[in-house]
Amino acid sequence: MPTRSTKPARGPCFATFTVTLLTIFSGLASSTALEEIVVSATLRPAHGEQRSITVFDQTAINARSAQHLEELLSAAPNVNSASGASRGRFIQIRGVGERSQFVEPVNASVAMLLDGIDLTGLGAAATTWDIQQIEILRGPQGTLLGANALAGLINLSSTAADNSGYKLAIGAENNGGSRLAAAGGVKLSDTISGRLAIEQYRSDGAINNTYLNRTDTQKKDELTVRGGLLWQGDGQRIEANWHFFDIDNGYDAFSLDNNRNTLSDEPGRDTLQTHAGRLKWSSQGVVNLSAQISAADTDTEYAYDEDWAYIGIAPALEYSSFDTYLRDRDMHSLEVRADRDHQGWRWTAGAYIKRERETLTRQYTYLENDFNSLLTVDTGAVFGQLDFNLTDTVTGYLGGRLEQRKGDYADSLEVKSTMTDHLWSGRLGIDWAPSSQQSFYLSVSRGVRAGGPNSTLLSSLPTLDSGENGLPENFARFDEEFLINTELGWRWQNTEGTLQSALTLFSMERRDQQVKQSLNVAREDGSTQFIEYTDNAAKGHNRGVEWGGTWSPSPALQLKASLGYLRARFDTYRTADGQDLSGRAQPQAPEWMGSAGVRWTITENWLAGAEFTAMDSYFFSDRHTARSPARQIVNAHLDWTSGNWRISLWGRNLSDETYYTRGFGSFGNDPRKGYIVEPYYQYGEPRTYGITLSYDR
Repeated sequence: MPTRSTKPARGPCFATFTVTLLTIFSGLASSTALEEIVVSATLRPAHGEQRSITVFDQTAINARSAQHLEELLSAAPNVNSASGASRGRFIQIRGVGERSQFVEPVNASVAMLLDGIDLTGLGAAATTWDIQQIEILRGPQGTLLGANALAGLINLSSTAADNSGYKLAIGAENNGGSRLAAAGGVKLSDTISGRLAIEQYRSDGAINNTYLNRTDTQKKDELTVRGGLLWQGDGQRIEANWHFFDIDNGYDAFSLDNNRNTLSDEPGRDTLQTHAGRLKWSSQGVVNLSAQISAADTDTEYAYDEDWAYIGIAPALEYSSFDTYLRDRDMHSLEVRADRDHQGWRWTAGAYIKRERETLTRQYTYLENDFNSLLTVDTGAVFGQLDFNLTDTVTGYLGGRLEQRKGDYADSLEVKSTMTDHLWSGRLGIDWAPSSQQSFYLSVSRGVRAGGPNSTLLSSLPTLDSGENGLPENFARFDEEFLINTELGWRWQNTEGTLQSALTLFSMERRDQQVKQSLNVAREDGSTQFIEYTDNAAKGHNRGVEWGGTWSPSPALQLKASLGYLRARFDTYRTADGQDLSGRAQPQAPEWMGSAGVRWTITENWLAGAEFTAMDSYFFSDRHTARSPARQIVNAHLDWTSGNWRISLWGRNLSDETYYTRGFGSFGNDPRKGYIVEPYYQYGEPRTYGITLSYDR
């Protein structure tokens, strides 16, 4: 097992750096307008800058040669992710978010939109080719999306259909990586434009299966296709977008020896195939109107070798099992919206309906028959926001959303459940812009996360000894969680716009907090069956600071930094086995994280960039003490350009830092050691480097 990193934490350095920059900021004059941050994932885009956000544009994506959202997140303060899959598809914002999914449908805390299409819970689809902008909004976004946005929202926007440019990219990287991509737009008539993008990415991954003598059991094979059409005329606009993802990845991440050499004889799979589309009509007039229909059809397979080993590794004690989850999810939604600006008053109102249908087949060695379940959720909501000018420099706003969610659950064990939740979210705040260089805001928002059935536990009942399973009362379902978020923010830039700062202080109070509980049930062969379920067992608080700043001392040089501090604690929490965890840090919530980078235009043809990111240690779970060690990652790139051509040499994690993206610590799985309880880790990306040739016109 690898030893824990002994490198010193660098939090104080980041804190000193932040204080120094803020001191510089406060001493500079100002007389020009703040740079506008255009955020599309809001009811009122004019207020997009009045919140804690991180925006990644195409320049940021190219600098890391990021194929997927997971390769960008470390630059967003107080944003983390958990893997347990081929990609880090479970995202946490300010310490709030899911860490895994097995049988149970996920009531997500972090929503994900792609061109306005709700792909929440489908993090594997967050590929980045021909994505124009990625927005990470921290804090509840319930007024916009309701119960799926308790912690925040990730919004991906593809390149607009009326962008007539085209681009090509071909690349190679270590571990057998390659990419081939193209995108282009065309003006079909005076009023109609279209765009098409396609990318194929492949990699063997960084796992060596020594039993099978293979290096591709954690492979990545990802196809992305996007298409768009746009019609504009007479104050009206019709947009159509279509996305197709064919993700055919392997999943062979955990080793009994806690290294990158696995022993599994049946490597798993982590696949996703999604068709997603939307049709949006909008009209500009005295009252602006819009309507959007969207749909997504997704089939996934998540499967793994549960014993992480092969038959014969320890004949006296070994077991062999394989677990497969085949999930089919359909989503259809309709949203209508109206808004108007009138003499200092601006209002937005709308209605939303959505139907989700999710079927699951679980094929598991210890189940006599396949487990099947069906969950249908119908959501209806009305929402609105009122913005008003109090003075020439002070603006207020008040928004809310009323939502009804009706869920019907049934499975092959003849378990049936009907759940109807009436939920509400809201936000109110005030913005003050005392000068054209700085603004302040104070906001209070309420977010909510829906309850649901404990499907994992229900599906495992046939494998348990009913007399000794220690099930809690009312285990079949769990209730909603809500939180109150208070934020105070300040944005500033100097006269020339070369020095900018965005600072946010926040406090989130969580109530009826949904937490993962677990049962460890011994089988007759001595192995342990690990079963998760959700309970409303805690309340807690998540408080901290987020800051980001840029400085351009010359046109050729740009410096950028960010810092996040987070104190996330359980106020009261007692586990199913009676352990009192009150006061303990919440999982996936590093106390500090930060980044610092430089971008330097050396000559007309040469550009270099380097970035340092760091993150504090954190618990993987509230059920055990396994931790991710603190990490420090170095990324860099060197680009040569000539006209429309670019050659980029790039590298991520150049120091080959060892870090983990998922960890378990409450069970034993090694028969050679008699199944003693010990921690197991999934490794993060090792040193990865490559070369990309691209043409952009």
